[in-house]
Amino acid sequence: MLAVDVSNNRLRYASNTQYLEFSRPPFIRSLPKQVSKRDLSHRYLRSTEAKEALRIIETLRSAGFVAYMAGGCVRDALLGKRPKDYDVATNATPDAVRKVFGRSRTLAFGASFGVIGVLPTRTHHASKADTAVQPTEVATFRSDGSYSDGRRPDSVHYGDAKHDALRRDFTINGLFYDPNLDEVIDFVGGEKDLGAGVLRTIGNPLERFGEDKLRMLRAVRFATTLGFDIDASTLRAVIEHADDIEAVSAERIGAEMRRVIDAPHAIRGLQHLIACGLH
Repeated sequence: MLAVDVSNNRLRYASNTQYLEFSRPPFIRSLPKQVSKRDLSHRYLRSTEAKEALRIIETLRSAGFVAYMAGGCVRDALLGKRPKDYDVATNATPDAVRKVFGRSRTLAFGASFGVIGVLPTRTHHASKADTAVQPTEVATFRSDGSYSDGRRPDSVHYGDAKHDALRRDFTINGLFYDPNLDEVIDFVGGEKDLGAGVLRTIGNPLERFGEDKLRMLRAVRFATTLGFDIDASTLRAVIEHADDIEAVSAERIGAEMRRVIDAPHAIRGLQHLIACGLH
C-alpha cells in the first residue's frame, strides 16, 4: 500500500510499514510582490536575448499565421528567471515555416513532430561562425496520438494553441506569451500553479506518465530545480508507477539525474527520488 501525506508542511511517504518523512525547505514560490507580471514579461520576453524569437513571431504574423513564445521561456520569465532559450509555437505547418523563412535558413531536425529550426538572418558581418549560431525552435501547434513505446507519440495532428497546451506535461510548461497583445495565454492553470509553487500534470497524471515515462523523473527534476511542491495526485502516480522507468533509456535517465544532482537543492531531489522509488 502506498500513501502520500502532505500535511503540516511535511512530506510523508508510506509503503506498507516503511516511512520516509522530511520537511519542506522554505522555498520562495511566488513572484516578487514588487515586480508585476508585465514588468517581468518586458524584462525577459522582450529582452535582447528574445529578439530573434520576436522577429520570427512577427514574420509569421505578417505571413498570416498565429505565433507565440511557448513553454519554458514563459515559465521562467514569470518566475523572474532569465530563460535559457526562447521557443516559438505557431499554427503554421513545418512546410509553411520553411516557405516563410526559406529552406536555406531552416533546419528540419524535428519535422515529423512539427518542429523546425529557424536560423537568424544573415548580415554583412556574417562569416563562417554563422553556421555555429543556434537555431530557434519553431513548433507547430499539435495534439499527439498514442504512445506505444512510452516515449514518443506514434502520430501527431496539427491543431490550435489550446490543444497544443493540453498535450504538454505540466501546467507550468503549458503557457504561451503573445508579444503583440503583451499577454500570457493560459489554458491549463499554469499561472496559478506558478504562483503557488506547485508542480501538477496537465490532466490525468497516469495518462501523462503512461505517454512518456521519463516525465516521472522530470517531475522530480522540476520540483528540485524550481523548489516546487509536487501535487499530491501527481506524486502518488509517480510512486505507484516508478517501476515503469525501466522502459526509459539509460541516456535519458542520466540526463535528468544530472540536472537533479546539479540543482542547488539536490538533497531534496535525492530524497524525492528515493521516496518515489526512482533510483
